[in-house]
Amino acid sequence: MAKYRKKPVVIEATQWFKNGDHPEVLDGPLDRCPEFIYEHHGWIQTLEGGQIVTPGDWFITGVKGECYPCKPDIFEMTYEAVE
Repeated sequence: MAKYRKKPVVIEATQWFKNGDHPEVLDGPLDRCPEFIYEHHGWIQTLEGGQIVTPGDWFITGVKGECYPCKPDIFEMTYEAVE
């Protein structure tokens, strides 16, 4: 099987901790989230469908302007800060 390296791309990202931290994160659809999740989590509609957002998730703006969440451990393994 052939191997490939991910092209280096500079991305914009911000970390989310609570509702109001990021304009793309909604308070969450109550019909899909139990009340205890709704109070402490958010909801984002991505190209792959809706996702629950948990405190500490990073939000990445992709190369086509799309926004999607990334778990902190995956973000740390994949990205590093640039000047």
